[in-house]
Amino acid sequence: MDLMPANPLNRLNFSGGPGVLPESVLQQVQEAIIAVPGVGLSILGISHRSDWFAAVIAELESNILSLMGLDANYRVLFLQGGATQQFSMLPMSLLAGAERPADYLHTGYWSGKALPEARRVGPVRVAWSGEDCGFAQLPGDAELDLRPDAPYLHYVSNETVEGLQFHRVLGDDRVPRICDMSSDFLSAPGDFRRFALIYAHAQKNIGPAGVTVVVHRKDLFAAAPDNLPGFLDYRAQGAAHSILNTPPVFAIYVVLLVSRWLRDEIGGLAAMDRINRRKAELLYGALDASDGFYRGWAASGDRSLMNVAFKLPTPALENAFVSAALAAGFSGLAGHRSIGGIRASLYNGLQLSAVEQLAGFMADFKAEQR
Repeated sequence: MDLMPANPLNRLNFSGGPGVLPESVLQQVQEAIIAVPGVGLSILGISHRSDWFAAVIAELESNILSLMGLDANYRVLFLQGGATQQFSMLPMSLLAGAERPADYLHTGYWSGKALPEARRVGPVRVAWSGEDCGFAQLPGDAELDLRPDAPYLHYVSNETVEGLQFHRVLGDDRVPRICDMSSDFLSAPGDFRRFALIYAHAQKNIGPAGVTVVVHRKDLFAAAPDNLPGFLDYRAQGAAHSILNTPPVFAIYVVLLVSRWLRDEIGGLAAMDRINRRKAELLYGALDASDGFYRGWAASGDRSLMNVAFKLPTPALENAFVSAALAAGFSGLAGHRSIGGIRASLYNGLQLSAVEQLAGFMADFKAEQR
């Protein structure tokens, strides 16, 4: 059986990151690298102090708030350092000197990365851990041991490695919710007003690496320490409109283009969610119809719409699958090094037709092996 496409060099990107960007955005980026329309300069050579870039920041702030249904009580920042910097920056502002511990959920690889950084700053309590179940499922509300007097609750909405996603808002409205939405940001509508702060690094749904979007309630840092370095102080970054130091102009511009694409071509987050659900249903359907040849990692009720993690009967078959998939034009399907297996990421920019092709390849590969 021939699993090879006509042009294997024209690959489809299923990587956990960097994720695929929409085709129309890529076309605009290509043009902007030569000269931004109306400016006449390459995006790589435009000053971050220019009036043009100030307008980019202002429009992007407005676009994100509008897409999320948030009002002027929220501020949008474009920072650097990825989610990793937020692991430290958050507790520096909200946990330093605290007597009561912050509540953290340990639901997978990336939430585990946040824990030691927060513990460097102040007291942390793990309100639930998925270690005993191998991070194959998420907690129900009755399993969560949350304190009503915690300085804040921190959790990751979508664990990219294990393919787990919360499909509800967690916690008590009296406790500030902090959520790492790096891998499902702007992928679906939500009750975002219930969050005190959301952060998302850009190499999944919203653009290339280099910029991290932070959306926070303006009153959140009223009691933050006064001795923070300016670069690590949300208030200083907000006062400077994210231009406290030289920002990643190119990455921010691409995020602007993605926000316009979501608004104008897709039609908002509800429409994006419908597309993402169709993609996920198609791929999970291929797993469930495989008679156990493809075995999903996550419990069915906790399956991620963004990252589909699964295994084959043996590691040798998994290696053969990845090799055959790459030769057939499917890139980035190897699972994360921490758990192995296979992972197909279905970020916003990935078209439904790409998932249809992958599902077809999976059926052919299974038939060939059996």
